[in-house]
Amino acid sequence: MLVADIPNAETGFRLLFSVTPFPGYQAEMLLLREEYGGNWYRWESKNMEGWLCPALFKYFTKAPAKLYCKAEKIP
Repeated sequence: MLVADIPNAETGFRLLFSVTPFPGYQAEMLLLREEYGGNWYRWESKNMEGWLCPALFKYFTKAPAKLYCKAEKIP
């Protein structure tokens, strides 16, 4: 998981994401389909899927085909 090495992640963490790879990214998420106003993405290397809510559209005008992500401890 993205937060496995973050102590007390349940109390909060920072999630960085981009449509292009960036230094230290941990996951490449692939767009699968739209559902209920949000979008399903797949993390191929971990055989996991997750739904991202419509808040994604505060950052993008349309769902990106790929998202690169990194979770880190809040300083």
